[in-house]
Amino acid sequence: MDMYTIVSLFSGCGGLDLGFVGGFEFLSQYYHKNPFKILLANDINAKATQTQKHNFGDVNIVCEDVVKLVEGDLPFADVLVGGFPCQDYSLAGKQKGLECDRGNLYQSMVKAVAKVNPKIFIAENVKGLLLWKNGLALQTIVKDFANCGYNVTYKLLNVADYGVPQLRERVILVGIRKDIEIEMKWPTQTHSQWATSGLQKWISVKQAIQDLECERTQNQLANHQYSKAKKNKGQGNKIIQADLPSPTIRAEHHGNIEFHYALPRRLSAREAARIQSFPDDFVFLQSTTDAYRQIGNAVPPVFAWHIAQSIIQVLESQRANVLTCQKVG
Repeated sequence: MDMYTIVSLFSGCGGLDLGFVGGFEFLSQYYHKNPFKILLANDINAKATQTQKHNFGDVNIVCEDVVKLVEGDLPFADVLVGGFPCQDYSLAGKQKGLECDRGNLYQSMVKAVAKVNPKIFIAENVKGLLLWKNGLALQTIVKDFANCGYNVTYKLLNVADYGVPQLRERVILVGIRKDIEIEMKWPTQTHSQWATSGLQKWISVKQAIQDLECERTQNQLANHQYSKAKKNKGQGNKIIQADLPSPTIRAEHHGNIEFHYALPRRLSAREAARIQSFPDDFVFLQSTTDAYRQIGNAVPPVFAWHIAQSIIQVLESQRANVLTCQKVG
């Protein structure tokens, strides 16, 4: 199978990129390598890009304001991906949405799509994007991408339905260039709240991190430090339930990450990484606070891997169509 190329914006520490590249293990399951090569990855957060460089090796990772980046030269690629900033659409935030600069950063991704002219683009955002001013933000964003020559579709997905031990709903937007004329087929669900025919039961927090209760295991892994913030009245001060997937791992919690279901402390950064489906050999650089932020901002790699399978189907179908036309011609 030939390789497909990717330009990645708002990459953070690389959760979405890792899912697309594949070739990692999570909870004893191997997620095979995918036929993708990252030509360029970008984020404005220097600590996050340092983490990505540490884990991805020779990938061209650029730490720069995306607004400036898209004004320069960008490589042509088959796919463009990005999780543009979501805090201003989040139900837990101030919900300024399109009324602030950060909420309008999606426009840089629109410009990048126009420049790169990918066959497909994928954008990820929070559930609040559907709700901001009765859907005005989503309608505006879809229209702007469509004006670049793309058929845009979107769907609200829960990562727990794809083997991630976390209740995290995200809007996924997919744009397929209009000349390709192939519809997006969303990834097949693998898990559900109840085990049914063909579906496994959601993975619980205890299943995901129970082995990390052992001090010996803790000492073998990086990033097993945890916040010592005292309990207060803000978010993240509840004890998580062992037999359910975790609540959403947040990026901005100021140390108030949820408490462990059995131990008298908050979740460690490594436990949060497990809950986000990062493999244990993925190391987060800088402080524990930085690690929490990078983990919470990321797209869960296992979820991204499943999205990638659907994108591969579209690309392979398009390639087959081209070869057929060439033979007929």
